[in-house]
Amino acid sequence: MLTKNKLISELKNNLPDVLETIEERYAYSQDASVPTGRVEIPDAVVFVENIEQVQKVLKIANKYRVPVICRGAGTNVVGACRCVHGGIILNFSKMNKIIEINPVNMTATVQPGVVVGNLQKEVEKIGLFYPPDPSNLAVSTIGGSIAQNSGGAKSFKYGTTKDYILDMKVVLADGSILKTGSNTIKNATGYNLNTLFAGSEGTLGIVVEATVKLIPKPQSRKVFMAYFDSVSETVAAVNSVIEHRIFPATIDFMDKNAIQTVEKYYPANLLTDKEAALIIEVDGLECSMSYMEDVILKVLTNASALQVSHNEDEYNRIWTARRSSMASCAKIKPFVTTDDVIVPREKLTQLVLGIREICQKFNLEVCMVGHVGDGSVHPQIPIDYNDEDEYSRYKSAKSEIYELTASLGGILSGEHGIGAEKRDNIGLVVNSVALDYMRKIKKTFDPNNILNPFKIF
Repeated sequence: MLTKNKLISELKNNLPDVLETIEERYAYSQDASVPTGRVEIPDAVVFVENIEQVQKVLKIANKYRVPVICRGAGTNVVGACRCVHGGIILNFSKMNKIIEINPVNMTATVQPGVVVGNLQKEVEKIGLFYPPDPSNLAVSTIGGSIAQNSGGAKSFKYGTTKDYILDMKVVLADGSILKTGSNTIKNATGYNLNTLFAGSEGTLGIVVEATVKLIPKPQSRKVFMAYFDSVSETVAAVNSVIEHRIFPATIDFMDKNAIQTVEKYYPANLLTDKEAALIIEVDGLECSMSYMEDVILKVLTNASALQVSHNEDEYNRIWTARRSSMASCAKIKPFVTTDDVIVPREKLTQLVLGIREICQKFNLEVCMVGHVGDGSVHPQIPIDYNDEDEYSRYKSAKSEIYELTASLGGILSGEHGIGAEKRDNIGLVVNSVALDYMRKIKKTFDPNNILNPFKIF
């Protein structure tokens, strides 16, 4: 207790905005992941406004050997924002400025608290485009996206967050500042530190500024929603589109349960009698849209029904329905879990049907959506964590889903990360030699293990 009192006192003497009451700290004891039954309350919550304040926090934390856990919007679903053993929550909501948008270099420099959707809107005003597209982009922050290497619907064509990071300023565990890259599009000078920190979940350093690559905004876009009578036909259609040399921005998936749940709670005129649906978005030059539409309509002749957006309202209706899937599931039970297992695309049908069988085995309802162009599936399971039997069945089902994914040559996370939730399962897909080197890298950057400890492994 004496050490904790000294810690709080030193934080308050050096920083302007420190929360210390039990009520204030309790509000930051959970992110969007599975409640554990044990409340993990931080020792303090610090709101930082600049890089110098972040450095002060790290130096104090390193002095007292206290964990530091970064938090943006707190939407993390794998427990990466939880204080497993107390510590300091470092809140970046006040470091939310777009420092510069450079149309000549086609770059933007931002603080970590900038909301992804807001950045997209600002750069689109001048005809540029930031493609990473997490489903919660209305609240998801750049810092969180970098920490988890977020993907989203447009990853199939445009890649994930790591593909747009040119440079970052990172505060290390001892308070020093590391610069990871440069303000140039190409960089073959030394190790690529950008891709080391992107996806490291705050375990190696704290990103306090990022320069991201922008691209020209597509002139036009159109979305198709194609319904099928079986999962296998749905997956076959994905491959057919690609084989015809059409490169959609998005190929997303909704199974029957997801379609019916969305239509029940957020009506969007979806066809609820179909087994599955694909949401295919194409974008590009206006002159290419008719050609791509003609090819896709020919490819999708085995679809049992087809909806096409002809204007912005129809486009938004389809995408709002897809993005409402998790919120719809949350109407069924007090909580809803989501995962992001991913397999080679040729194994997709086996993964989807296998997850369905596992959930039926454990008497759990599941709504499946996903970015199937990537091979990514999000099983969303409504659950009441207060029901001990149901929670036990859920944990058993989750383990079997991970084992199935590994057996199909897949990995446990395509975009959410590992955090605390999947830590015990990472050995299914990452071999012991790789894990040993990950631990060595962690030790090199964070010798006192204060940066988001007990996450990933």
